[in-house]
Amino acid sequence: MDRSVSQHGVLFTRQGRLALVSAAAAVAVVGSLVIGLPPHSVQAQLRSQSVGPSFADIVERVKPAVVSISVTNGGGPKLAQGPKGGTPSPKGLNPRDFFPDLPDDHPLNEFFKNLPKEFRGMPNPGGPRPQLAQGSGFVISADGYVVTNNHVIDNASKIQVSFDKDNKFEAELVGTDSRTDIALLKIKKSQTFPFVKFADKSPRVGDWVIAVGNPFGLGGTVTAGIVSAQGRDIGSGPYDYMQIDAAVNRGNSGGPTFNLDGEVVGVNTAIYSPSGGNVGIAFAIPAKTVIEVVDQLKSSGSVNRGWLGVKIQNVDEDTAASLGLGEAKGALVNEVTAGGPAAEAGLKNGDTILSVNGNKVADSRDLARQIAGYAPNTRVDVRVLRGQKEQSIAVKLGKFPSGKELAKAESGSPRAEPKATEMDQLGLSVAPGSGPDKDSVTITQVEGASDAAQKGIKSGDVILEIGGLSVKTPEDVANGVKEAAKLGRKAVLMRIKSGDQTRFVAVQLKKG
Repeated sequence: MDRSVSQHGVLFTRQGRLALVSAAAAVAVVGSLVIGLPPHSVQAQLRSQSVGPSFADIVERVKPAVVSISVTNGGGPKLAQGPKGGTPSPKGLNPRDFFPDLPDDHPLNEFFKNLPKEFRGMPNPGGPRPQLAQGSGFVISADGYVVTNNHVIDNASKIQVSFDKDNKFEAELVGTDSRTDIALLKIKKSQTFPFVKFADKSPRVGDWVIAVGNPFGLGGTVTAGIVSAQGRDIGSGPYDYMQIDAAVNRGNSGGPTFNLDGEVVGVNTAIYSPSGGNVGIAFAIPAKTVIEVVDQLKSSGSVNRGWLGVKIQNVDEDTAASLGLGEAKGALVNEVTAGGPAAEAGLKNGDTILSVNGNKVADSRDLARQIAGYAPNTRVDVRVLRGQKEQSIAVKLGKFPSGKELAKAESGSPRAEPKATEMDQLGLSVAPGSGPDKDSVTITQVEGASDAAQKGIKSGDVILEIGGLSVKTPEDVANGVKEAAKLGRKAVLMRIKSGDQTRFVAVQLKKG
C-alpha cells in the first residue's frame, strides 16, 4: 500500500511529481479558459518549459576541435594545473605527486598532512619527478594551430594534445603572452584538423554559452550556462574578463566558451572558488583580446606593446578634490621609471594623465590598455594636469619590457624616530626622516579614526610630497596643508612611501 503524507494541504505520494504536474496542467487549462487561450497551447508551453533547450547539435559540431593538453615539466618547480595556476610539489611526498588533479578539499590532502613526520619528509625515490599537468585547448585552423592558456604550458618540456577520439599528437610552442595568459601551439603532424572560428560580436549578459574542456582529466566534458557579467577586473593586468556560470574546474583552463552559433566567444582562464571547485563563477578571456594576441603570436612568436614607463593609480573623489578636478577621472603618476619613455619626455611624479591622443583616460587600467594598444616607437600626445594647469607632452613609446627587465632592486634601512610634530588637520604626527629617507618626513603616529588611517596610512610611512611640492621637513607638510586650505580644497594630496612602494593618497582635512 502506498504511503501518503499530507503537508499544508498538499498531498505527496510516490507519484507526487506526476500529481503536482497534473494539477499544474489543470490550473493552466482553467486559466486558459479565463483568458481565452486554447488548452492545447498552454500544454505545449508547459512541455517546452519542462524540456528546455538542447545544445546537442552545437556540441556535435564544435567538440571535435576541442583538445585535452598534457604537459610534462621535466621536474621543474612550477606545475601549471587548473584555472589560473597550479600547485607546486615539495621535495617530500605529496598527494599531487600521485593525483595531479586532486581538489584542494579532497580528504586525501588531510590524510597526507597527518602522516607521521618520517613519512611526510621522505624524499621521492630517484630524485624529483617530472611534473605532469593537464589543461584544455582548441584548434583554430585546419593546419593545426591550437590556442590554450599560458599557465597551462608554462615551463613545459613536452606538450601533447589529444582529441576526443583519443588521437594524440605532439605539439610545439609557437609563442606565449603572460599578460593575457594566452599561448599558441602548433601540432607537429601535417594533416587536416577540425577547427572552430572566433565570434565577431561579443555576447550580451544573459546569453547562453557552452564550455568544453578537460576538467580533472575527463576530456570532452561539456557544460552550459549564461554570460553573468562583462568587463570584470580580476586583478590580472589591465584587461577585462567575461564572467560565466557554466561549470569550469581544474583542467578547463585554455578551453573554449562557445555561443549558440558554435563560435568561440572566450577562453576559460580562471575561477573564483574558496575550495578549488566550481561554484558558478568562472572567467574567460574575451575573443576580441584573444584574436589580437594570437595574430601577433602567429606572425612573430611574441606580443609587442607600447610602454610609457610610469607607475600609476586611480583618481578617487578625494584625490580629484585635492587636485581641483571636477570629476574622479584620469590616472595619477606616482612614480616615473628612470630612463623610460615618460622620463625622457619630461613627465613627473604627481602629473595626472587626462588623455592620450585626445582619448580621455577613465582610470589607471584604461590608460594601460590604451598605451598597450599602440606599437612600440609610436609617438603619442599625453595630456596632463600639472599643478593648476593642463599641458600636452609628446612621448615616444618604448617596448613593454619583460618582468626581469622591469624589476627594480630597492633597499631600505630602519628609520629613527625623532621628536614628532602633530598635524591636527591630517590626523597624524610626523618627524624628520633619517637614513635613505633623510630628505623627507616620517609619519610617527596616525589617529585611529582619521581619514588617513582609513586610507591605509600608518606609522613608519614616509611623506615625499604634499600638494605637488617636495617634503623635506615637518614645516613643509604644515605649509602644504595651509596652501590646500587657502585654495579651498577639502583634501590634500600626499605622495606616500610604504616600504618599497609609493602611492598618492588624498587625505581629507579636518574642519576647524
